[in-house]
Amino acid sequence: MNVLLVYPKIPSTFWSFESALNFISKKSAEPPLGLITVAAMLPKEWNLKLIDMNVTELKDKDILWADYVFLSGMSVQINSFRDVIRRCNILNRKVVAGGPLATTQYQDFLGVDHFVLNEAEITLPLFLEDLKNGNPKPIYFTPDFPVITETPLPMWELLDIKKYASMSMQYSRGCPYDCEFCSITILNGRKPRTKTTEQFIGELNRLYELGWRGPISVVDDNFIGNKIKLKKEILPALIDWMKEKKYPFNFITEVSINLADDEELSDMLAEAGFNSIFVGIESPSLSSLEECGKDQNLKRDMVDSVRKLQEKGFIVSGGFIVGFDSDTETIFDEQIEFIKESGIVSAMVGLLNAPTGTKLFTRMKNEKRLLESFSGNNMDGSINFIPKMNYSDLMRGYVKILKTIYEDKAYYLRVKKFLSAYKMPEWGIKFPSPSEIKTFLKLIWKLGFVDKGKLYFWKLLFFSLINYPKKFVVAMTFAVYGFHFRQVVKTI
Repeated sequence: MNVLLVYPKIPSTFWSFESALNFISKKSAEPPLGLITVAAMLPKEWNLKLIDMNVTELKDKDILWADYVFLSGMSVQINSFRDVIRRCNILNRKVVAGGPLATTQYQDFLGVDHFVLNEAEITLPLFLEDLKNGNPKPIYFTPDFPVITETPLPMWELLDIKKYASMSMQYSRGCPYDCEFCSITILNGRKPRTKTTEQFIGELNRLYELGWRGPISVVDDNFIGNKIKLKKEILPALIDWMKEKKYPFNFITEVSINLADDEELSDMLAEAGFNSIFVGIESPSLSSLEECGKDQNLKRDMVDSVRKLQEKGFIVSGGFIVGFDSDTETIFDEQIEFIKESGIVSAMVGLLNAPTGTKLFTRMKNEKRLLESFSGNNMDGSINFIPKMNYSDLMRGYVKILKTIYEDKAYYLRVKKFLSAYKMPEWGIKFPSPSEIKTFLKLIWKLGFVDKGKLYFWKLLFFSLINYPKKFVVAMTFAVYGFHFRQVVKTI
């Protein structure tokens, strides 16, 4: 059996870092972890080939080579997802689709021969057994959430790892919280399910053997969902491993804001090599947080919580939302002020949307306010329900936020504010590699001579070099990010 695994094209988004990748000569921010994990579950005698369309062009000859095309993706990839199905149909090749997009919206796709939905640990073996017996069904699904203690090592060897800015791995699935707009609990449940320490360290060993050095994104829904296990089992082992290997990796993950309440856990994460975290802030408005069920963000000074995390050695990125029913026109200036005061440099601000199957989706449907399908792009200015606020006012306010926070002067001032609070971990202070020096020369030319914000760039360069020389690489990284964010804002 020849099986082609295809990951659709991701459009230019906040998280694609498309414009930033050019500086470091990479093709994609992260690899398709789901597909390379599924690949490891397929029969060993099958011939496998992976095409990540963000890295390599999908050609007709690749499709014609395959007996089956396995396709997975997220909502943001829907257009490319449909195009791959169409091409396979024209070339008379069977399509097997799974992953988050197919699981929540399988009824929206024509031309798929077999849907293998939910988590592959349960549904994929059922499909493979029926395929072996010659009677595969159109749809495989399950309401159950599998244990992931026997999930195999992802097949990173299918990737050209040099083309990616970071690698990906997963420790847990599920989130204990249940925000109204979030689809995580639909896909992965509210009870965090974790891998064993042996699995986690085994995956690190494999990446190390393959020669990877640098960032690893731990793609958990909420990495600190099971704090006790982290502190007792995973982090002590990880700290020992990282020290023994002299910190070959640094980790990026997503956490809830209550990490700021646990000093022991914060210290352990920093010592283990976690230096970049994404936090769902959503809104400075208490009524909006209450409306969406973001209880963990209530009863706290969120600016203070962010500052605590920065002082512990974390680069905090934040997610922000406008368009809640309780939002008034004051929310736009409130968001701008919060982002400024918090020193969150990478601030992803989006309009509220109702992903298929969420509690918000159901509520909007019942209230007859639901519009077209969810685009999945956090910053394209789309909204899939009728908001309570006048739509024109909402759009003007939304664009005002983006143009204000990513205007050159405001952005670079925010970087300086972050640098003043951020405590650089000792393990993060390293001599630049030849590739980093090459990147630096490229960004000097692009941002220091070509970009219209070059004056502010030079001010940041000398400010960080003089005041925070150990954080200089971080400052320059944010300068590159800013260039990308400005390109994204231009498209809205």
